Amino acid sequence: MDLVARSVYLTSVSSGGGKSTVALGLAELLSRQVGRIGIFRPLVRGDQPDPILALLSERYRVELPIEDLTGTTYTEATGMVAEGRREQLVSRIVERYRAVERRFPAVVVVGSDFADGGDGAGPRELAFNARLATEFGSVVVPVVDGYEQETATIAAAARGAYHDLADLGATVLAIVANRVTGPLTLPELPVPGYLIPEVPSVSAPTVAEVATALGATQLGGDDTALSRDVLDYVVGAAHVPTLLDHLTEGALVIMPGDRDDLLVATNAAHVAGQVALSGLVLTLGEAPDPRTMRLVERLRPGLAVLSVPSDSYDTVAACNRIEGRLSASNPRKVEAALGAFERCVDTDDLSRRLRVTRSERVTPLMFEYDLIDRARTQRRHVVLPEGSEERILRAAEILLRRGVVELTLLGRPDDVARRTRELGVDIADARVIDPFTSEWRDEFADGYARLRGHRGVTRDLAHDIVPQPNYFGTMMVWAGYADGMVSGATHTTAATIRPAFEIIRNLPDVSIASSVFFMLLADRVLVYGDCAVNPDPDAAQLADIAISSADTAVRFGIEPRVAMLSYSTGSSGTGADVEKVAEATRRVRERRPDLLVEGPIQYDAAIDPAVAATKLPGSTVAGRATVFVFPDLNTGNNTYKAVQRSARAVAVGPVMQGLRRPVNDLSRGATVPDIVNTVAITAIQAGEAGT
Repeated sequence: MDLVARSVYLTSVSSGGGKSTVALGLAELLSRQVGRIGIFRPLVRGDQPDPILALLSERYRVELPIEDLTGTTYTEATGMVAEGRREQLVSRIVERYRAVERRFPAVVVVGSDFADGGDGAGPRELAFNARLATEFGSVVVPVVDGYEQETATIAAAARGAYHDLADLGATVLAIVANRVTGPLTLPELPVPGYLIPEVPSVSAPTVAEVATALGATQLGGDDTALSRDVLDYVVGAAHVPTLLDHLTEGALVIMPGDRDDLLVATNAAHVAGQVALSGLVLTLGEAPDPRTMRLVERLRPGLAVLSVPSDSYDTVAACNRIEGRLSASNPRKVEAALGAFERCVDTDDLSRRLRVTRSERVTPLMFEYDLIDRARTQRRHVVLPEGSEERILRAAEILLRRGVVELTLLGRPDDVARRTRELGVDIADARVIDPFTSEWRDEFADGYARLRGHRGVTRDLAHDIVPQPNYFGTMMVWAGYADGMVSGATHTTAATIRPAFEIIRNLPDVSIASSVFFMLLADRVLVYGDCAVNPDPDAAQLADIAISSADTAVRFGIEPRVAMLSYSTGSSGTGADVEKVAEATRRVRERRPDLLVEGPIQYDAAIDPAVAATKLPGSTVAGRATVFVFPDLNTGNNTYKAVQRSARAVAVGPVMQGLRRPVNDLSRGATVPDIVNTVAITAIQAGEAGT
């Protein structure tokens, strides 16, 4: 059944249920299809910020005040119902929803919270949400809370939710049972049903949330320490050996503030790798001896140390009442929630059922989220040579939580483990290899000596070269142990791509390997090539760069309209540089008559329709170009950086093209999202290449 609707209405069928995870997943799904999505909540508490609205509006760049994304408050709604003005309440909410709907091609609506009705018994029933969904013209996704519920109870709730909503006139898109803690099969219904398991890293509070709830004073640790997930609570009151036996992964250790011995022992156990803790809470308002704190600081455990005035019993009781919340300030938790949703929900089928007209123009948000989705379906294996670098480790955690790729990190396992403990990241699903001790070192030395023997590389020399991280990673790709490689966070571009030129080499029909940047502007995505590799390509090489860049654009959902850039447009200028671009354009047209290409053309005529109408009227590319090919590295590199800074664009790349297998370079200033995007691009390239 295909449903044409501009909005999805998410509702619980009882209190709890974890609507945030499902709302996040649905918003992510829609964001790949349309340029902008709206968020709406019919009812919110008036005395505190709404966490779901805050998360979704920030992540998906809604750019409207939060108050414009709501219908009314629970208190106001309760009063109107008590006064017999239910229809007026519905009309008010519908009117405010329509104001949001008019501004966005698709809207995610998050229904009322059964347990958060404020002071009175407000309109929190399933019937109320069904009525609003019908008035909005929304399809409905009911969420059943499966946490610590019997399988029969969950199945009955799912069946009842579907039939109740259908009887109330709502159109159900799918049913989700969330936070399921055991094996379960949902009943057969006319719509698909999905099970999302309980994910501790999503539902667990962070150390920061615990600190806020307890009103704790922070004695040690930084912001990174506060972001750790609290998966368990352990009370420390016994002797050191006994406590060590009871420590668990991700535990927050609660102990009297005057037990310096336990404070040192727990930090030492964490640093030694015996167990990865989340933090420590010192009770009774007692501060440890300053000498003990100095010793702990020298251990560099990366753990927060909190102090509270209450005793251990009351502290534990208070901690057990704290629930974790998804928020934009904790991207690790957000990625874990999205990973759970995408693993368990058939998003392709759900997209087909929810027929939202896809935007013709690829927006930056669509481009970024589509990268993750496509890479996740490819599920390729990428090697990261800079395995102990902080940004690489944080990106690796995101990639693993989302299930985007399989990963190998290069480095000494002890060093990588130590860094992960310090940073509080989880990369347990990644493989860590030390190139110097790897069983592949001899195999790679033999292979590299064969490949480079004509350059005088002996087997002994090769044995010394291949443990270098970029060479080892490239040899993994060459040997088929990985599908692609991403490096450059701490290495130069030359150090990253030189092994690829020596080992991977160009595709047979490509004379020159090159690169592009995906330029994510405010309202579109452009392709710039070559801005990173070739200093001064000749006409034949420039034609190769243009064709490769157009093919790369197609591969990533961008319709290629190629502008061959020069300092003059058409036949207005002369000189060797202009003639090179004109010859390159002629070669592109001869080799690829299917491509829309224009050149020589100036940048303003390529991108601005008004200028194009004057300089090249009637051109199919001028004013509408999506692929910009620069005549040399000097022009390209400076232009992409100027656009990046002046237009506040995000530059993703450089992305290598023309190689037999994908190896991509990072800017040394790359952020964690840059690394995630580049790894996703590499996985997609590997899938397209059939590696």
